[in-house]
Amino acid sequence: MVLTWTVIWVMVGTAVHSAVSVIADFGYQVQSGANGVAGNLDSAGDSADGIPLIGDALASPLTGAGDAAREIAGAGQTLGVTAAWLAWVLALAVAAPPILALMMPWLFLRVRFFRRKWTAITLASTAAGEQLLALRALANRPLAKLAAVSADPVGAWRYQDPVAIRGLAALELRAAGIRVKAIPSPD
Repeated sequence: MVLTWTVIWVMVGTAVHSAVSVIADFGYQVQSGANGVAGNLDSAGDSADGIPLIGDALASPLTGAGDAAREIAGAGQTLGVTAAWLAWVLALAVAAPPILALMMPWLFLRVRFFRRKWTAITLASTAAGEQLLALRALANRPLAKLAAVSADPVGAWRYQDPVAIRGLAALELRAAGIRVKAIPSPD
């Protein structure tokens, strides 16, 4: 479920990024076109400058128009860079909150589970810890499961019957989500 939710929101973020990137592409196209116009105007100005008597008068407006085209190209580049940056920011702003809204509680629960599991495994590896787990089983597990371990589970725990204690501890470990085979014997 977490993976599906994350994939959906990553796809939504990608769609937002693609939509805003179109503006960046437009900015880069304006830059490219304006640079082309500026180059053509500069070339025309250089050619007009060679005309006797009126060359300077013709070249000056063409050179000015070329400068204006370069300013438009700069604005196109600025638009492209800003829109590309904005595409990433908006994609993250759209996708991150729903992903984090689900991921953070899930991650918190997973970390808490692993901490409990580690504590239970550590307890099960000592004789006193195994007795504590058996006592927790006596307090928390259903009576039918306790009776399946021993006919008198409290008496067996009180007289430190190792088989009954190990069985009761195994009940508590299974309730904590731990496979009993993976726990070393506390000898």
